[in-house]
Amino acid sequence: MEAAVGTVGILGFGRFGRSLGELMAESGIRVRAFDPHATVPAQYAAGSPGDLVRASHILVLAVPVPALEAVIADASALLTGGQIVLDVASVKVKPTDIFRRHLAGRVPWAATHPLFGPASLARRERPLRVVVCPNDRHPAAVETAASLYRRLGCQVRIQDAEAHDREMARTHALGFLIAKAFIDLGIGSEPESVPPSFRGIAATIESVREDAGHLFTAILNDNPFAAEARRGFLDALARLDSELALAPAPEEVPARTGFPIPDFGERSPDLVEVRDLIDEVDRHLVGLLVQRHDLAKRAGHIKRRDGRPVRDPVREETLLAERAGWARDGDLDVDSTLRVFRAVLDQSRALQIKPDSDAS
Repeated sequence: MEAAVGTVGILGFGRFGRSLGELMAESGIRVRAFDPHATVPAQYAAGSPGDLVRASHILVLAVPVPALEAVIADASALLTGGQIVLDVASVKVKPTDIFRRHLAGRVPWAATHPLFGPASLARRERPLRVVVCPNDRHPAAVETAASLYRRLGCQVRIQDAEAHDREMARTHALGFLIAKAFIDLGIGSEPESVPPSFRGIAATIESVREDAGHLFTAILNDNPFAAEARRGFLDALARLDSELALAPAPEEVPARTGFPIPDFGERSPDLVEVRDLIDEVDRHLVGLLVQRHDLAKRAGHIKRRDGRPVRDPVREETLLAERAGWARDGDLDVDSTLRVFRAVLDQSRALQIKPDSDAS
């Protein structure tokens, strides 16, 4: 049975704090927020940091890592043992140390890292994944944090803070480093003529730029293992550069070992390959339908919040006309394509009619 989730207060309502708050509200969680530097919508706004802390069962600190210590030091005098404090930083060793020093055993806390950002939330990318660090002093707080994220539809991984930062140093930090190098070289957007092998890199660059470019310094400097990972990566590049500069003669290159051809029996290898590719495309199509399903639910939430009707005939006609043009451009049968999109629109309207879950 999942632990109960009461009012969630979010201290820091920038791009990520606001996106997280909207996701919680859509999941029926009562949200309050405060940020002296950002506009907080009236339905979430607390009058002051003190008002926010006092109203919160769970207090989420969505502030930059360099500001975390000052924020928790100020809030600690108002916090009680009946509350739970969470952070959402991309590093975990440093926040864990801050929590231990300022909250110790007096106020329950849990260190967490949502592995998604505002852009991925806006696109409704799934699955959402979150790391929650174990805490022997406050195991109930860890379970409550995991329960909160599961209620948002997240997959939760329990991982030690040091193990998390070591893993992030070799993945998250190096990914940011590579993306920043490409951007500095002026290769930040996908050129018109590009091989498929670069498209994944281009998507990574754009994801870093959209979702968390402002986190670059924190991810590379506040992770205690990032510098070692960075040096190892640069050393590997230097070795590779040296090897390429001393290319061997053709006769010195060892012959490539051949791969055995699988036995397809009486089946055509070409047909097997095509069917496998069709299965792969269909899996991708279903994944995109799931993403669109979540976006439609989000649109329904916004329409109810703003008092707008579910159906927008002008928008629907424009949408269908645009999709018909795409079908013609792709040499598809327009009528068949429009039947698919009309079915998708019917499903979207049905989703948007459903009310949000009751607030906790």
